[in-house]
Amino acid sequence: MNIYIGNLSYSVTEDSLKALFDEFGEVESAKIIVDKFTGRSKGFAFVEMPSNSEADQAIKALNGKF
Repeated sequence: MNIYIGNLSYSVTEDSLKALFDEFGEVESAKIIVDKFTGRSKGFAFVEMPSNSEADQAIKALNGKF
């Protein structure tokens, strides 16, 4: 399942985002979207988790935390 994460702090890194979601199961990828001109985060990301049930648990637990 591909999960959209919005309202991210600019200080969040892909590694810290992956570590946060790792608590709920396997994470295939964590990708913060960056501005192509400045290289600065746009404030949102996508996390890919192969297990839908683990992804649902992560969504429920982390909804509103960012």
